[in-house]
Amino acid sequence: PMAVPPSYSDLGKSARDVFNKGYGFGMVKLELKTKSSSGVEFTAAGSSNTDTGKASGSLETKYKIKDYGFTFTQKWNTDNTLGTEVSMEDQLAEGLKVAFDTTFVPNTGKKSGKLKTSFKREYVNLGCNVDIDLSGPTLYGWAVLGYEGWLAGYQMAFDTAKSKLSQNNFALGYKAGDFQLHTNVNDGTEFGGSIYQKVNNKVETSVNLAWTAGSNNTRFGIAAKYQLDEKTSLVAKVNNASLIGIGYTHALRPGVKLTLSGLIDGKNFSAGGHKVGLGFELEA
Repeated sequence: PMAVPPSYSDLGKSARDVFNKGYGFGMVKLELKTKSSSGVEFTAAGSSNTDTGKASGSLETKYKIKDYGFTFTQKWNTDNTLGTEVSMEDQLAEGLKVAFDTTFVPNTGKKSGKLKTSFKREYVNLGCNVDIDLSGPTLYGWAVLGYEGWLAGYQMAFDTAKSKLSQNNFALGYKAGDFQLHTNVNDGTEFGGSIYQKVNNKVETSVNLAWTAGSNNTRFGIAAKYQLDEKTSLVAKVNNASLIGIGYTHALRPGVKLTLSGLIDGKNFSAGGHKVGLGFELEA
């Protein structure tokens, strides 16, 4: 049977991952993941910006009741924002997920909520989210159809307060075993494309291209990931602004991962301003 197509936001994800994963420029980051005996998952993260010195942190707890398809997620960050999400999957119908997401900022008393629904099965992945806003909710919807490797998607946002579309995006793609092609048009003005190829079990490559209608501002980049061995991987990328990114990830031992990364400005090499990053991931 045909695989379930990805959601709209996950179209072209493989290509984006080659560009984004394994880097962390200008940041020192520590992440700790652990799971209690009762099945509660904890994720604590802290980071410091090397330019500004600003530190931030977050804590997330997740608890699943598998028999009933329920997942409870609670989030807190150092901006003092509390988030709670309750979701239920595959209970009302197979492939249907319903979630209610709320955020609360105690300092200001600001509250917001979102009702999310998604439905996926062979050939189709649909979703609709509603921002619960008293001045007029915003409706978000998307649909992705897949057939024999071809993928077509549409994403929209409708602002009910202004009675107009605030987002109107189309995407078309093709996915074979080790090759993926993705193109998209956002609001009729932003055009983008990406190619992902898994060359072999050690090498992944990605190319992306973007341009804006009415301007000669074209952006493109190439990226690659090389898995040296089961513990070590190297990533590198370059774009047409002569920004060169490199990253090194090494599993020091099971559950302990170190990431080093650097961003070099090729145009102003001698002027400095290059960025470095350090990341630690601990999983207990």
